Amino acid sequence: MATFKQIAANRRNALKSTGPKTPEGKAIVRLNSLRHGLRARTVVLPGESREEFNQLCDDLEAEWRPKSSSAQFYLEQMAISQWKLIRMEGSEANIFQEAPRGQASLPLLDRLWQAQCRLERSYARANVSCSASKIIGPRGSTSPSRRRKKSRPRHSRSRSPFRPGALPDFLCVEPIRRAAS
Repeated sequence: MATFKQIAANRRNALKSTGPKTPEGKAIVRLNSLRHGLRARTVVLPGESREEFNQLCDDLEAEWRPKSSSAQFYLEQMAISQWKLIRMEGSEANIFQEAPRGQASLPLLDRLWQAQCRLERSYARANVSCSASKIIGPRGSTSPSRRRKKSRPRHSRSRSPFRPGALPDFLCVEPIRRAAS
C-alpha cells in the first residue's frame, strides 16, 4: 500500500503532466494511437494524398451528379468507403510482407476482412441509395412505372458488434468540405 508521502507526490506529479495545452500540441498528438486508420475520424491520414481523395470525390460527383443533399451524403459515403477499401488493400499487402512465409497473422487478417466486408456493404448501400435518389424526385414523388416494391422486413442474424441504430465508427467521420476551385 502506498504511503501518504507517495500519494501526495503522485498528486503533485499529476498536476505537472496533463498533456498538451496549445492547439499546436494537441494537433501533434492527435493521431498518436493511430494504427491502421480504419476507425479514424479523419478520412485522409498523414502520409495519404488529400489531392487523390479530392480527385476521387470529383470523379464520383461527375459520374453521379447529385441533385439533393441526401444524394450528396450518399456520394460522400461512397467516397469514404472506397478510400478506406483502398487503404485496406495496402494494409493486407503489408501484413503478408511482414509475416514470415506462410505465417500471416490469421486473427488480424480475419478482422481486416470483416471490416472490408462492412465497407463493401456500406459502399453498395450508398450506391443503391444514390441510384434510388435519381428515380425518386423531389419530395418523394415517384412515377407510377418506377415505384419501388415494398420489401418484406428482413430478419437477419447480424454479427454486428454495434447497437441497433448506432453508427459504426467508420461511418462517423468528419464531413467533407473542399475549397471551391
